[in-house]
Order: sequence, then C-alpha cells, then structure tokens
Amino acid sequence: MDEELRWMDATEQADLVRSGQVSAAELLSEARERVSRLNPALNAVIVELDPGSGGLDDAGPGGPGDGGPDDTGPGGPGDGGHHDSAPAAPFAGVPFLVKDLALEIAGTPFSEGSRWLAGNVSGHDQELARRFRRAGLAVMGKTNTSEFGLSPHCEPALHGATRNPWNLALSTSGSSGASAAAVAAGIVPMAHGNDLGGSLRYPAAWCGVFGLKPSRGRVPLGPEYGDVVGGLAAEHALTRTVRDSAALLDAVAGPAPGDPYWAPPQERPYLAEVRTPPGRLRIAATATPHGGQSAHPDYLRAFEETVELLESLGHTVEEGQPEPLGRAGHRAMRAVYGGAAAWIEAYWTRRLGRGPQPGELEPYTEVLFERGRKVTAGEYLQGMEELQRFTRRVAAFFEDFDLWLTPTVGWPPLPLGTLTATAEDPLRGERQAGRFLMFNGEHANVTGNPAMSVPLATDSAGLPVGFSFLAAYGGEATLFRLAGQLEQARPWAGRRPSVGGLTRGREAPGADPGA
Repeated sequence: MDEELRWMDATEQADLVRSGQVSAAELLSEARERVSRLNPALNAVIVELDPGSGGLDDAGPGGPGDGGPDDTGPGGPGDGGHHDSAPAAPFAGVPFLVKDLALEIAGTPFSEGSRWLAGNVSGHDQELARRFRRAGLAVMGKTNTSEFGLSPHCEPALHGATRNPWNLALSTSGSSGASAAAVAAGIVPMAHGNDLGGSLRYPAAWCGVFGLKPSRGRVPLGPEYGDVVGGLAAEHALTRTVRDSAALLDAVAGPAPGDPYWAPPQERPYLAEVRTPPGRLRIAATATPHGGQSAHPDYLRAFEETVELLESLGHTVEEGQPEPLGRAGHRAMRAVYGGAAAWIEAYWTRRLGRGPQPGELEPYTEVLFERGRKVTAGEYLQGMEELQRFTRRVAAFFEDFDLWLTPTVGWPPLPLGTLTATAEDPLRGERQAGRFLMFNGEHANVTGNPAMSVPLATDSAGLPVGFSFLAAYGGEATLFRLAGQLEQARPWAGRRPSVGGLTRGREAPGADPGA
C-alpha cells in the first residue's frame, strides 16, 4: 500500500480517508516511514512534528477541522466570507509539510535556516497554519530553506544541503526547494512554500512539480505580518497535481481581519476552474533571456514544443513580453531588497533580544545585512514608488494579453554548492544565480500578479523542465483553467525520479552552463 499511497495526490488520499478505506493514522504512519527511508538522502525534512501537538491538532475525521457543525474553517465565521461553498476539511488526514520560513506554529522549532535562530521556538500560530489545520492537513514536519530565504538555493549552513531527487548531485533551487523535493520524491503529495522572488516557481521547475504563486493578498500573512517587503511575498504550496493546488487555495484563501491587501474575490471555487475549458487565450511568449544570457538548447526546444502545444489547443501565441524592469527598476529592487535585509536583521534582533554573533550568519547574509544598513527610509520608499509605477505599466500589458509565457528558468539544475557563498567570495552565489534566472520571474512579486510553473517537459538528461505563465492581478482562475487543460494534454504526474533507490550521482549530464 505504501507505494500506491506514495504517488497518490492529496485529493485521492483524502477520498480514501473519507470512504474509510484508509485511516488518517495509516496515512501518517506511511508518510513517516517514507521520511525515514528517503530523507537521509534528500535532507528535505529538518523537523518532524506530531500533528496532535505543537499548536496544530490532528484534524482527521472526528477531530477538530473535520467539517462538523462547530468547524470554523475558511468559509465559516471570521474568514472574510470569501466563498461559503468551500468544503470545510477537504484534506482530512492528509500528511503535509511546512517550510521553515515565515509560517509559524506554536511550540515548534523555527530557525528560518539560520544558525542565529538555532533553538528558537515559535510562540504563536500564523493564520495560515490555522487554516491548514481547518483544511484537515496533518502537519508532520518542517522543510529546509536557505538562510532567511535570501538565496535561490536550499543549502543552509545550519541544516546542510537539500538534494534534488532527480539527481542527488544537483540543486533544488530555493528557497522552497526542500518542499519541492519532498513532493517530487513522494514523501508527501503537497507541501507549503512561499515566494518573494520566485521561490515557489524555481524549485517547481527543477523538481518537476506544479508551483503556483497566488495574487497579492490572496493568502493572509498575519498575525505576525501585515505584508512582507511591501507585498512582494506570497504563501502557497508545491503540489503534484493542479487540482490539489486549486483545492488547497480554496481552503486557505481569503483575507483575515486587518489585512492591508484584499485580492479581487474569486467568482467560484478554483477547483471548479481546473475542470473548466479556458477558451481561446491570447498568450505572449518569449524565450529570449533578459540579461543577454544563453538559454539551454533543450529548454529552447521544449519552449517551441510548448508553443506548438498551446496553438494545437486553440490558443493564440505570439512573440511578446511586458517591459523589463530596466535600470530604474533594478535600482529600485536593490533598495527594496536592501530594506528587506535591514528589516530581517532588526526584526530578529528585537525578537531574540540580541544581534547575530560572529559565525552565526553565512557570508552572503552578512553582506546583505551590511547593504541593508546603508539603505535609507527615503530610498526604500522611492524604490517602492518606482516598482508601483512599473506595476501599472505591466497592468496595461494585460489589457492586450491573457498570459505571458517563458521558461521558468533557463538552464537545468546546477551542481550542489554552485549557488552558495564562501568567506572568500560572499557574492559567488549571487553571480551564479544569473546562470539560470533569466526570465523576469520577479515580475510576479513586484506586481502582485499570480504566476505558475508547469512541468511540461524533460531535457535530454531526463530532468524536468518547467514553464512559467504570468496572469493579470487576480487572474488565478485563468491560470488554473489552462493548467488543467495542459495537465490533461501532457500529463506529468507519472514522471517520477528514481527515488527508492536514491543514489548520489557524481556528475549530472548537461548540468553546468559554464562560467
């Protein structure tokens, strides 16, 4: 039964629990066995939790969040009333992992990938954690992340590197890479992640899973945060199937009282959108990197095949893209990211009652904190104003197009260690990131627009290739409709890494794009 359950999506696992064919306890037991068997090679799960403790109750049938008359999950009292028809506990008993960044669960370790925070324990539940409980999810552990999510890798000094299940010598990207790896390896059918500059979508592309970044304000960040970095950050999950992503967003979406942003209300459950034909979409597409880099030939081939697939489905695809950030936009991003680094240092210094001690920060984080201290409040606000002007220009682009298509990244997964900093070269990872981050993934964060990475292809080495679709603000329905259509036309759930007999590869064909 374990191998059957391992590759079932969360929807199917929940159906088994509802029908009585499998108990929630059995699902949890077998998921824990997979952690024991697979995680030593992957290093994706850094903390194992008891879903019945640490602030999250076991939400299996008959327990809190089981959809009974006293349930107050999304759609019930206090959730902003986003859609009362949403099922109260669509994932009762399904094992789930949360990324150890931003999302807090009372009584559990919370380190955000930093030696500075080692031993820290959360004192409260985030609203999203409560909504995961009400959806019925059994939160059984936490996944690895880069230090404070500041790097596009998942190799923190505190917990060590997470390895890509398709080839253990390769990176997962980051900072939600461990959640993506856990889903790709079949440890859990879906796992929490968040995205401030592509951190849901990049790991989805390299690990061969589905990753959706929702619109700004769709999922709450409170009570600890009103927003994160002026609204650039968003919360959701990595999933094996489109329907799981849609049903989970149905379960947790909607503003909480006091939220600074309210995304446009959805017209109906996103799960229904997955089954709805998207109609004839107008799609702008480009595979030309924004910074003069060279995309991998396999990715260019797969891009052309994706365009042909979209046209065969009746969509209109033409060369085009929103304007790039440009010099003014990049200066603004530098100020905003610098302000974010200064905020992280100030926030944790206040919360812990002390600043970082020598050896507690990685070299790159030290550089970012130093940069951040030099950013003035005026420079940060000027940067935000420039990004808001850019957002209005991108909004005008979506008056002519429904979606914008690019490869999610431009190159296959890089070898482990390529993206990490050293004391001698603290900016090495930042430079190396340009070897695969080529396609303006930050547009989605700057604008607040929703975006998704869809694992539509493989390269010549058999590694996953993901494609990014950006929609207008509030346009998750369009994304889910197209994703459902693409999943039917070119299924990917049957493509599985050779985990079970995980072997640590020494070389990865085609993995190095050169200096």
